[in-house]
Amino acid sequence: MTISLTARALLLASTVALAPAALPAAWAETPADTLVVAATIDDIISLDPAQSFEFSGNDVTQSLYDRLVDFDPLALDKGFQPSLAESWEVSEDGKTITLTMKEGVKFQSGNPVRAEDAAWSLQRAVKLDKSPAFILTQFGLTPDNVEQMVKADGNKLTITMDQPYAESFVLNCLTASVASVVDKETALQHVEGDDLANTWLTTNGAGSGPYSLGAWRPNEAVQLIANDAYWGGAPAMKRVIVKNVQESSAQRLQLEKGDIDVARNLTPSDVEGLAGNDAIKVIDEPRGRILYMGMSQKDPLLSQAPVQQAMRHLVDFDGMANSFLKGQWKVHQAFLPEGYLGALDQNPWKYDVEAAKKILTDAGITSGTITTKVRDLREYLDVAQTLQASMAQAGLTLNIEQMTGAQVLDAYRAREVPIFLGEWGPDYADPNTNASTFAINPDNAAEKGSTLAWRNSYDVPKAMQDKVIAATLEGDSEKRKAMYMDIQTEYQASAPILPLFQRVEQNAMQKGIEGWSAGGAVTSVMYHKVTKGQ
Repeated sequence: MTISLTARALLLASTVALAPAALPAAWAETPADTLVVAATIDDIISLDPAQSFEFSGNDVTQSLYDRLVDFDPLALDKGFQPSLAESWEVSEDGKTITLTMKEGVKFQSGNPVRAEDAAWSLQRAVKLDKSPAFILTQFGLTPDNVEQMVKADGNKLTITMDQPYAESFVLNCLTASVASVVDKETALQHVEGDDLANTWLTTNGAGSGPYSLGAWRPNEAVQLIANDAYWGGAPAMKRVIVKNVQESSAQRLQLEKGDIDVARNLTPSDVEGLAGNDAIKVIDEPRGRILYMGMSQKDPLLSQAPVQQAMRHLVDFDGMANSFLKGQWKVHQAFLPEGYLGALDQNPWKYDVEAAKKILTDAGITSGTITTKVRDLREYLDVAQTLQASMAQAGLTLNIEQMTGAQVLDAYRAREVPIFLGEWGPDYADPNTNASTFAINPDNAAEKGSTLAWRNSYDVPKAMQDKVIAATLEGDSEKRKAMYMDIQTEYQASAPILPLFQRVEQNAMQKGIEGWSAGGAVTSVMYHKVTKGQ
């Protein structure tokens, strides 16, 4: 593929200006052993797996580190699989899980991967107590007790918990980035004070994963270098370069010119614009993010059951999914995303203005004004304006206040958003991650709370909360699946928080790319199975 000398020179000059010495300049066609990805990666704060909790950061740590159990990028539907732990067993009382480490695995430093490293990594994450630590501490682990609760004995790692949690719940959580196994001996060489090497690991790697960190320039680019000695097989792509390209149009242009292999953030119009280009293919992959509508129960109108029922009929699901959300969101009216244990494939709410009007009229409601505070993203605003139009037909007025993301979040956390329109992304690969935020609110009168139910002042019935808690303790996965499906069916009928759509990531790429996985709904992007063909 050719480009003009002027364009090539400009592209080269631009890339060199942004890139450190370790990062190569752009090519008209990418090398056969290098994968070049354009994405929005300005959310990376740290590459320490005990701290990283942003989408792009976890995309990097996924490749730098291994976990005790993990996913096969080419068979995500199989769920977690053995990784650094080759097997595990649960004690008779259900409170201790013992994992046997795979023999012969080495970190990129050459140090052996030991149960001692795994124990130290989990202990370290709990002690640091950064944002993702709750994924581990929900099992009763604390900075004070974690050394007694998580122990290594030879090639075995034991984790003791405060309750007999479901085996699948525990193992799903161990696939999270925070449970990555860090090279203890290497990390200890870089401790500053009591930071447990957090400062150093923010910009360096110490893992056993398929790639090591070549370079990271915040807001610019990340380069990964293949670990040819990787126990799971040397990656075909010897380098992976992820460039921070904010604009969809710029990603599309670079893809069409052959300067990148994959574009991850294209708008529906740019994806549509690639139709007919035989050199490009688009892979649709459902992700875990749910676009939902929260109706605050502090609002005198929204707290009325007839209004909540009417609102279920005032969302033009198909109209939005087939227009401005086309290809990148699909109708999904349950709080567990497709891809999770117990996900409910049931969409009972239908757009029907006349039905909504009848519900309101029968309840003696002929008018009313409600406010939404919406983040200044085009798709959120489009959803709000579509809802505004349908509500008007039913006699309800929706005032739209446009704000920055930070302003909306501050107001939402203060319970000051009557109607919230936004996304929720799962924190880990177990159904409890969403059940515990959509359907748990232990103290609705509390001044502070973290769950979505609390933010919407939804006083969840105790019986439903008890069911959510019981599901974390059910050892039979089939029974556990059925429990979550029952909870969601009950939730759909009565809760004032309405899941609307599930995110679909459309990754456009050169047609020769095979083995690509953005991680589905349950994990992060995985590069080590990617190959290039003609």
